[in-house]
Amino acid sequence: MKKLKSIAVLLLGLVLFGGLLTGCGSAERMMFGTGGTAGTYYAYGGIIGQYIHNYADVKVTAVSTGGSKVNIQSIQDGDFQLGFTQSDVMAYAWEGTKSFESDGPTHDFRVLGGLYAETVQLITMDENIKSVEDLRGKSVSIGEAGSGVYFNAIDVLSAAGITLDDIKPQYQSFEGSKEALKDGKIQAAFIVAGAPTTAITELATTNGVYLINIDGDLRDEILASCPYYAALQIPAGTYPKQDEPVETITVKATVVVSAALDEETVYNMTAAIFDHADEIAAENSKGAELTLENATEGMAAPFHAGAARYYAEHGVTVETLEEEE
Repeated sequence: MKKLKSIAVLLLGLVLFGGLLTGCGSAERMMFGTGGTAGTYYAYGGIIGQYIHNYADVKVTAVSTGGSKVNIQSIQDGDFQLGFTQSDVMAYAWEGTKSFESDGPTHDFRVLGGLYAETVQLITMDENIKSVEDLRGKSVSIGEAGSGVYFNAIDVLSAAGITLDDIKPQYQSFEGSKEALKDGKIQAAFIVAGAPTTAITELATTNGVYLINIDGDLRDEILASCPYYAALQIPAGTYPKQDEPVETITVKATVVVSAALDEETVYNMTAAIFDHADEIAAENSKGAELTLENATEGMAAPFHAGAARYYAEHGVTVETLEEEE
């Protein structure tokens, strides 16, 4: 009898231990495509992922990637379940234009929400470069080939009447652009990310940097031809030794998720972010832009039903593909 009792106790212990193991590993696991380690996506993605883990019981691994297009394609391929993208690149993906013209449209993703302004920042260490027009004949980093930055740079240059034949284009990441500027290999670079951006802050701190205004008739032309942009001012003091505000344009950093995710999971993920905006803002300055307005305005692709349910509970109606059908 004692032997049977001992076996029963042992079996019960194994069941309880197994339950603990199952509980510890019960969180759903997702891959989150962010961006380069010197940009805003990567650092902010790690914070967002932690809040989703804490409040939606989803274990998120933030992965450094080539950015917007790669993230959308990785969701399409089933490798990632969520990712950052610029709102303009998201429009290209849904419509099959520009960076997605050769690949064709993809409808395997849905919008969770817009998070913050992604600023088009044109930087140089050459004090003689004071405008976009001054880029003619210069070696300029215009982002990695096919990236969101690349098309932002093309939009700005085209509005100024400048073609790639008029400059010496270089296709570099944020980190690559920073190092190339320091080494004198390029004279200017386009960087599109939330300001302040790590790569620019480091350059401004160690070497000094100038930000070029994108304003006046040039900006008016861009806004008229590309409606996914908005005007933005980078306040003075955003970067070390930046004494004056800088006028420019912006798109929106957006989180997209796989269309295959279930409604309840995405609802909980959305709540995990926007119900904790103040806490997130305490960890990253971009958290101050977590508002229902930023989350839902200016989106050229449909929202996931789970995100739509969250916004509806807060008085905002958004479009979903289910409604269109």
